[in-house]
Amino acid sequence: MKTEFADYINAKLGSNLAIEYAHVYDVINVSFPEVIEGPALTITVTDDDLTVSVMATESDYNTDLLEEHILGFLEVQAS
Repeated sequence: MKTEFADYINAKLGSNLAIEYAHVYDVINVSFPEVIEGPALTITVTDDDLTVSVMATESDYNTDLLEEHILGFLEVQAS
């Protein structure tokens, strides 16, 4: 996911965002340190489902767009 998602979202946004990941058990925090302070999105993994939550609700950056693209990426990877 580390390199593939970065390539995917940067192609979709026409950008070159730096992306950081922190993984603890079944939770992955996704950060975009150049534009959002702290974790922007959290992916929670269970045996049956993946859930994406927006953590940076107070950000000026369009976190809904980031969420949309990570969901699109996960759907492509799952199919």
